[in-house]
Amino acid sequence: MTPLNLRGRVALVTGAAGGLGAHFSRTLGRAGAKVVLTGRRLDPLQDLARRLGEEDGIEALAISSDVSDADSVHACFDAAQDAFGVVDIVVCNAGHAATKPSLSMSDSDWDQVVNVNLKGAWLVANEGTRRLVAAGKPGSVIVISSILGHRVAGGVVSYAVSKAGVEQMVKALALEWARHDIRVNALAPGYIETDMNREFFSSEAGQAMIKRIPQRRLGQARDLDGPLLLLASDASRYMTGSTIVVDGGHLQSSL
Repeated sequence: MTPLNLRGRVALVTGAAGGLGAHFSRTLGRAGAKVVLTGRRLDPLQDLARRLGEEDGIEALAISSDVSDADSVHACFDAAQDAFGVVDIVVCNAGHAATKPSLSMSDSDWDQVVNVNLKGAWLVANEGTRRLVAAGKPGSVIVISSILGHRVAGGVVSYAVSKAGVEQMVKALALEWARHDIRVNALAPGYIETDMNREFFSSEAGQAMIKRIPQRRLGQARDLDGPLLLLASDASRYMTGSTIVVDGGHLQSSL
């Protein structure tokens, strides 16, 4: 069995209905994991679960859940555990952005972003780890961060702050949970092409942004497969509190 094999593992992915969330779910399932698909909208999750089963033979379960609500997160893990057993790969992928100047941002704009990106990741990671500790099992928590947790851009103050908070949270939780054999790491993508941003990146402004990426191209979802499987599997058993940046060198570009 290769270190990247996930047979016998149970993975839970938040924000699974979206482009990257769906891709992460398929990648983990193809590696052998049973996959729990979570998000607010049940219909697209159920459709994804059906397609994963039909196209790839992946055992997948769709559960509606709000990551910013502790009771909802608890109920989600209950349902996942009843169906597949204790979740031992937790992927905190759910995210939200409010793109507007800071002086135009309302309190509710700020709260929505921080509640999903930071509080939501905390609630999901904590709930998953409580159950692993109770079961005496090791596990891996993977928080999807962003290069905006390391640098800033205009109009995304709440998003950048939330991702910077995620980076510190990963380090703090890794320190506390290492004694329980729970690893906590972050995956920080740069600009990855999805259905939602494809139109922008085909525009003049989008093309100009791509030229500032040292590799002169957008990332593809499959560029995240190796890092995701590394962090999910025993191949990274001595890694915790780390961030893997996948950005085509964007963080190294000059200001």
